[in-house]
Amino acid sequence: MIVGIPREIKTDENRVAMTPAGAGALRRHGHLVLVERGAGLGSGFEDSAYRAAGARIMPSAAATWSKSEMILKVKEPQRSEFRFLRPGLIVFTYLHLAAEPELARQLIRRRVAALGYETVQIEDGSLPLLAPMSEVAGRLAVQAGAWCLQAQNGGRGILLSGASGVRPARILILGAGIAGANACQIAVGTGAEVTVMDISAVRMRYLHDILGGHVNTLMSNHAAVEEEIGQADLVIGAVLLPGARTPRLVTRKMVARMKRGAAIVDLSIDQGGVSETSRPTTHEDPIYVEGHVVHYCVTNMPAAVPHTSTYALTNATLSYALDLADHGVEKACQAKPALRHGLNVYNGHVVHPAVAQALGYEVHEPW
Repeated sequence: MIVGIPREIKTDENRVAMTPAGAGALRRHGHLVLVERGAGLGSGFEDSAYRAAGARIMPSAAATWSKSEMILKVKEPQRSEFRFLRPGLIVFTYLHLAAEPELARQLIRRRVAALGYETVQIEDGSLPLLAPMSEVAGRLAVQAGAWCLQAQNGGRGILLSGASGVRPARILILGAGIAGANACQIAVGTGAEVTVMDISAVRMRYLHDILGGHVNTLMSNHAAVEEEIGQADLVIGAVLLPGARTPRLVTRKMVARMKRGAAIVDLSIDQGGVSETSRPTTHEDPIYVEGHVVHYCVTNMPAAVPHTSTYALTNATLSYALDLADHGVEKACQAKPALRHGLNVYNGHVVHPAVAQALGYEVHEPW
């Protein structure tokens, strides 16, 4: 198969879909790998490293997309890339279609086989291709939140750790999955007073145990969220339903009752956001103040640390990319149920139930 790796064009997106070593693995399986010129520079990979791995460097995005049978990306195709979509093309990337209805329409109309990293799901219900970026985002969230709380950014002027004789900040984390758990670990390490909420008693018990009881765990419901948000200095939204839109757990009324200069870091923004006041932002312009609360809603947070993120992403995605390249979409999905969960759009139809429900489409069987 001819596998293309274009340069990412989303604002401040410096990751690349595959390291040179990953490209080399595809070549060893007999596949031709096309890499757009400069695609890896933001992550610290020169074109020469891809050439040494056996890849061919392409002069432009158009050349890369047009000659490829499968495209590997990091972020969803941007509007300027819609013209490259065509029948039979395989696109394997983070899609987050519940928050991207126009992209979904384009994939359907152009009969693209679109697989989303974020919905590849193994038997235990975990999301192996979302996990590495969730880990990175969760760890960055506390760092971003501390920055939002600084006075020059409109924040309350609170140090997460507090100081001698001064109480630490209160951090509320909504969701105890991979992102929430990593945020929790970093937050506890700062010395802040940390509370994490989830609907899973198992996850609550796990976090309480691994953090030696240095975190408050609460079962999530509307009343409890409302009460805790009023006391929080920093709220981190880390809720995810595979393929579906994130539930709006934080209402405008709740935000209005938050402390002046408090902050919300919404890791769920890729799927629509956990707060009614959340809207997507970029690394170039990451924050805004609404309802006297500082909001940080960058849709591609791990792009801030692209070298680490690209290695972590390739480690997770490579085996699945090899399955698709070796066997094609249908055979790979039939052999690997996890990949079948990853298939969002195929042959002009939405084939993932949660995506179909979120966007108002009828769900179809792919074959």
